[in-house]
Amino acid sequence: MINNAVLLDKGIKCLTSQLGILEAEQFIYVLKSQPFDYTEWRKINLCSGMTLDEISNAADAYCNRDNTVT
Repeated sequence: MINNAVLLDKGIKCLTSQLGILEAEQFIYVLKSQPFDYTEWRKINLCSGMTLDEISNAADAYCNRDNTVT
C-alpha cells in the first residue's frame, strides 16, 4: 500500500491526464459536494453480474489498450 501523498499525486495525475485540468477540478468539486457512497455505487454499477474471470479479463484489456490520442 502506498502512502496518502503518493496516492493523491497519482490520482490527480490520472484525473488531469484523462479529463484535463478543468474537468478534473469539476469532478473533484462534484465528488466533494454531493453525498456519494463509492462502495454502494461499485456494488450496483461496477462489474455488476460479471464473474471474477470476466472482471480480470476486462482489467487486463484495459491495461493493455492503446493509449494514443488521435
